[in-house]
Order: sequence, then C-alpha cells, then structure tokens
Amino acid sequence: MYKMMTPGPTQVKENVRLARARECGNPDIDKEFFDFYKETCELISRLLHTENETLILGGEGILGLEAACASLTEPGDKVLVLNNGIFGEGFADFVSLYGGVPQLYTVDGKNPIDAQELEKFLQNNHDYKYATLVHCDTPSGILNDIAVLCPLLKKYGILTVVDAVSSMFGEQVRVDDAQIDILCGGSQKAVSAPPGLTFVTVSAQAKKAMAERKTPIASFYANLKLFEGYYEAQWFPYTMPISDIYGLRAAMDNIAADTDILARHARLAGSCRQSLTQAGVKLYLESGFSNTVTVFEVPKETTAQAILDTMREEHNILLSGSFGSLAGKVVRIGHMGSNANEKDMAETMEALWRTLKKLGVELKEG
Repeated sequence: MYKMMTPGPTQVKENVRLARARECGNPDIDKEFFDFYKETCELISRLLHTENETLILGGEGILGLEAACASLTEPGDKVLVLNNGIFGEGFADFVSLYGGVPQLYTVDGKNPIDAQELEKFLQNNHDYKYATLVHCDTPSGILNDIAVLCPLLKKYGILTVVDAVSSMFGEQVRVDDAQIDILCGGSQKAVSAPPGLTFVTVSAQAKKAMAERKTPIASFYANLKLFEGYYEAQWFPYTMPISDIYGLRAAMDNIAADTDILARHARLAGSCRQSLTQAGVKLYLESGFSNTVTVFEVPKETTAQAILDTMREEHNILLSGSFGSLAGKVVRIGHMGSNANEKDMAETMEALWRTLKKLGVELKEG
C-alpha cells in the first residue's frame, strides 16, 4: 500500500479504522445512537468554537456545499460568489441549480482576497442574500482570511457560507468570531477519517432565512431544514451511515486531544515551502499559503504525470496533480491531518528530491 501524501483523502489512524468496525445498531430507532450523534455534533461545534448547531450528513464534502446553497437559495435570489479558485467559482453552479442569480467577484488566483478591495466593492454592491467563500481552495492551496472577510460581509447584512473542508483543524477556524452562518466541513481531509461524510454548522440567522422562505427547498437529500427537531422527535430524514459516524467521532476525539495540531501544521508547511524554494522549485502562489497543502509548478524539464508516476512507482508515495485550469501545471503535497508528521514529510521531501533529479530537473540544494 502506498503512503498517501495527498490533500485529501489523507491517512487514517488505526483507532479510526477500528471504530468503524464496531458492531452496527439500527440508527433509525436506536436511542443510544441518537445520543451519540448529538454528542458528536456538539463536540464538532466545540472544536470549531461555535454555539451553532452542527449536523452530520451522509455524503462526501460536496454535499455540504450543495446543501448550504439548496437550503438558502430561492428563485431570483442574488448571491455573491467570492472567487479566487476553482472551488470558489464552483459555488456559482450550486446557486444557479437552485434558481439563484450568482454574481462572481473574481480576483487574482495567486493571492488571497483583499478585504480593503472587497469593501470598496461592497459599498455600492451589497444587495445579496448570502455570499460564498472558500477558506482553502485546495486545487491551488490559496488561503482566504475568513476571520476578516466574513465579518465584513456581515457588516453589509450578507449571510456567509464558507467551505472549510480542506482547512479546518489545519488552520484556525473560529466560527462565532468570524460570524459564519453556514460552515461546511468534510471527513477526508485534515479530519483524517475516510471519505463519505460532510458536516455543517448552522447559525440562528441561517435557520431564520430557511424558515422564512416563500418557496420550498428544491431538494430532499440536500435540505438542512429536514433535520429540525431530529433529536426531540428521535427521527432522522434518512438512515445515518452509522459506521462512518463512529469513525468520525474517533477522528474528532483525536483532534480534541492534539494540543499541538495547528502549530505542527504551520511548522511543517513552512518547512515544505522553504525546502522547495531553496531547491529552486517555484511555488504556484505568490501569497496566501495554506498550512494544509503546498502547490508547486511543474518544472520545464518534466511533466506532472512523470513526477506523480515516479513518486508512486519508485518511492511508494502518492502525491496529487490538480484539475481544471491547473491540470498538468502543478503538483500538490498534502500535509494535513495524519499526513502532517515530521517522519512522513521528511520521507516525502527526500523522495521528491530524488524524483526531480532523476527526471532531469536542475536543483540548487537538497
């Protein structure tokens, strides 16, 4: 089995795998599981520093993004889509799918969104029901400052939807301080559980917007309102993937016990970028580097596929290319969650050095 050093899915610890092997009850009628689900949701809320309710949904991280848009969007609603990356732009598709009118605020994809420039725009353009924003746009590794941008949007009366799937628990995420109305996370990145679950935190203002809709939510599976009162009613809208949630809980317990988690991500990310730069490998971004993923440009002497194949076949390490406009142009190293440890990172960087040298890339130093 190869070593996964990709920006999700990530390595999964043994206690998480074992938790998923627990004997299954019936999550539709098992009262103990309703308690377990609710307690797990409350743990996630605490770890994300929020009083808002968390809901765990049975689906990969994209489900959370779509559910946020499905639950808030009514036909004709204007929605501001903050775009400096592939996933940032992708929010427009969900808005359109549910009848909304997305307006893209598009800026340079090699730098984070500038709060001062955004405020200049908002002064004359703020008639939006909500805005979407990606914390870390994984294809490029760009990190946007949600702690500044979301309060700015709220200042103009705009609800905030944030994709933090690939940033949370590798970067600081304080939902209440940042005034985030719906935050979306996923199991397979820094959380370091297998793919298959998404979770969302939902503010009172977001719930109010859903309650005051004039039209019904045009989805069943992506309808957050269906979970309203689930615990009191002892009823889920659909059968919960119980084994996946057992695993997620173990992963969240790991995070709660890891007091060095954010500092370690920062140390390893900084070392990774420094190593590449000193060797003469060009980073894709100019600024706004995430502590969960590093993205470098493919040197002119080789190709992305050659780098990925050599790393996998000769060193048993799996890195990632990218997609969309970045396909074939960059390679991504995922130092998030369980990947973010010194041993695996040192092994990865040594293997990458040997790979680039073999492929004819001129490097400055090891």
